[in-house]
Amino acid sequence: MSDDRCAWCEAPLPESAGPGRRYCRQAHRQAAWRARRRWQTAAEARQALEFAQADLLTQVQAATQQTGDSRPERGAEVCHVAAVAKVPGLADQLVRWAVLADRRTGASWAQIGAGLGISAETARSRFRRLEGSLPGAAREGEGTRELAGFGSGSGTHLLAAALEQFMRDAGASGCLVYLLPPGERVLRLAVLAGVPRQVAAHWTQVPLAARTPATDAVRERRLVWIGGQEEMARHYPQMALALPYPFSAAAAPITTGTTVWGALVVRWPSSHPSPLTRHERNAIHTSCRRLGLLLRQAADSGHPLLPGSEPQVLAPLRARARGPAKGAVAADFAERLPGGCLTLDLDGRITFITTTAADLLGASAVDLLGVLPRQVLPWLDDPVVEGRYRAAVLSHEATSFTVLRPPDRWLSFHLYPDISGISVRIAPASPSPASETSEVLHPVPPGAPGRSTAHHLLMHLAATLTEAVGVMDVIARIDDLVPTAFEAQALALMIAEEGRLRIIGYRGYTAELMDRFDGAPLASETPAVGVLNSGVPSFYATFADLKRAYPPAVLQDDMAAWAFLPLIASGRPVGSLVLAYDRPHPFTPEERAVLTATAGLIAQALDRARLYDANQALSHSLQASLLPHALPRVPGLDVATRYLPTAHGMDVGGDFYDLIHLDTDLVAATIGDVQGHNVNAAALMGQVRTAVHATAGASPGQVLARTNRLLTDLDPGLFTSCLYVQLDLARHRVCLATAGHPPPLLRHPDLHTEILPLIPGLLLGIDPDAEYPETNIPLPPGAVLALYTDGLVETPGIDIDDATAALADQLAQARDQTLDALADTLIHHAQRSAPRNDDIALLLIQPQPHGC
Repeated sequence: MSDDRCAWCEAPLPESAGPGRRYCRQAHRQAAWRARRRWQTAAEARQALEFAQADLLTQVQAATQQTGDSRPERGAEVCHVAAVAKVPGLADQLVRWAVLADRRTGASWAQIGAGLGISAETARSRFRRLEGSLPGAAREGEGTRELAGFGSGSGTHLLAAALEQFMRDAGASGCLVYLLPPGERVLRLAVLAGVPRQVAAHWTQVPLAARTPATDAVRERRLVWIGGQEEMARHYPQMALALPYPFSAAAAPITTGTTVWGALVVRWPSSHPSPLTRHERNAIHTSCRRLGLLLRQAADSGHPLLPGSEPQVLAPLRARARGPAKGAVAADFAERLPGGCLTLDLDGRITFITTTAADLLGASAVDLLGVLPRQVLPWLDDPVVEGRYRAAVLSHEATSFTVLRPPDRWLSFHLYPDISGISVRIAPASPSPASETSEVLHPVPPGAPGRSTAHHLLMHLAATLTEAVGVMDVIARIDDLVPTAFEAQALALMIAEEGRLRIIGYRGYTAELMDRFDGAPLASETPAVGVLNSGVPSFYATFADLKRAYPPAVLQDDMAAWAFLPLIASGRPVGSLVLAYDRPHPFTPEERAVLTATAGLIAQALDRARLYDANQALSHSLQASLLPHALPRVPGLDVATRYLPTAHGMDVGGDFYDLIHLDTDLVAATIGDVQGHNVNAAALMGQVRTAVHATAGASPGQVLARTNRLLTDLDPGLFTSCLYVQLDLARHRVCLATAGHPPPLLRHPDLHTEILPLIPGLLLGIDPDAEYPETNIPLPPGAVLALYTDGLVETPGIDIDDATAALADQLAQARDQTLDALADTLIHHAQRSAPRNDDIALLLIQPQPHGC
């Protein structure tokens, strides 16, 4: 079919259709939209059945394995019997999935009953509660809640089941599921598989404005592929700095229709060929569809799946089954090998160790099992050791290093990773060349962060703070990272402002205590003020040490040790950072150096963030001053407005709206969008509003033509879209003209909603002789006219016609709402559909019957 034919009836498009139109008439556009919705519902129903079958198989296999592990002496027969005993309950859930899928596609109770061999009444009685999980239903959706949770209460184990199946299908070595909670602009990690927790801990909360594969996939609604270390450094330098290891990764958005639920991030070893194969792409897209379907059904039921305080960690996949007998044989085999052997899980803890390996390390096997090696062996707490371990886990490539075990014994470590962990072989060695040797002469005392911890903390903190934007963003990024890294129980962040020290963020302290210290004068004698004035950090291992330095000090926070750090940026004092410990804490010289460096990074980020906030406040103040502070009150007319600046970046936009009371029964409304996001766009927006006001009262086509001539004379280098509407309240009619602006929506009193097919004129500021055709339509009392800017419907990866039709559908479905509530519904629909990269302006107009 050629581009000049209707996508619905294949008739030639009329000359007036204009560029970009796909349908010959509005009715065909809406018919195509309804057909796509029906197809999508049917496809999701089929996916639901596929997902239920996969989950049923996974549950039975898990039951078989669990029973076999717990009763090995009874034989395989007991395993199968116990597993099959669970099948009826799981099969019942599968039947519920099938019924729910059939009802979504419009099947009657008679058809469902015939398929189950029961009557229609019996089917209705047995499965009626599933009706509540259908979109728009008034019931609570108990059926979907059961399906989403399967008795677990959270439902995240179904996400886990889908991930396990996906990892097997795609041959992935690790993956993560991020969820986007409603109304938030932060991706939160919900499920984790095949990735060390200490690595994922730095990425549990990722602002949508950050540059990462996951956030790019969500914002742009596309699959993001990173083929290796060089590609990571080119596209995501901050992440490459924090994760300098060879591996491949992909990220894809989890969506249903226009709604984005989160992102799936997948990892492969560095040996993975680039690019992705067709099978792997299909596996990613299928998994995202299944996850999206599950999340949508849970949300429709009123019980959305939300990320917990900690991500769920999946047990590692294994290439083969392990039984007690095989385990004993493997242990004997390892004991016979020369040298020592041990295994590490994905988090780096020792899960198995031979006697020889324990002897070589100089510790007992009992002390080593279940712990991180550096916790027992301080001479292994080194950035080289930690870096080789992380490289092995993420790249799945064998690596080795040589290290000195004090006082004079050299050991070589050879690491062999797979998807479940790392096998390590230890052997005596000769001193290696300096480039391959990690020598730790001074073991780190207990209680201080080791060298590997400090190294990765500073690397990750530096990379993280480069992406922080405003002050609250800086606070959020250090809130979890800094106290956890230094094992502190409390933190307080303060800035110097108007001669006082203001507390802007804290953790581990009560609000009442912070109120007591907030606003301390910079002339007062307190440790936090003292380090700010002197620029020298102070460390107090006990309260007695603090009391000697500040005799008036009174213990108020129930802590036992403190680090007071000045925040100095470019030689200027910015504020102070306090870390507190609940027991005495000796600060080693190395720890003091790391804390001082950390304070310097935070100070630089905080200084940039304060400048950003000041500029953003100034920009938004300018924009707000150019918009109407209040719209005129017109008898017989209800109006609701909303304006949302984009959350990305600090620039000011050019969206505007206005309502002009021309005469007793004559009102004009306008909405527009100036190209660009800067002060020039805001200034031009003010000029356009002034020009429209000056010419208001003429016909809509003339108003736009005169405004256009003014803009072309000014030649600002920016173009403007604008829609002008003149309402005749006495005759219940409206006249409209548009300069390349998105078409308005009209909801009739019977809730039928249409996209008004206006004939567009050129954008303002292009051609001084442009003409703007007018369209006259009836506007009866009770009807709703919706004017909006393209930020409400433009979404990366979504056809704008489809997004506009979806908005019209949302307007039609919103019943029995006030105009203000209706405005909130449309804004919420836009925010739920996808992250927005543009400002949103919305103007709703509803004429009322005379006398109302």
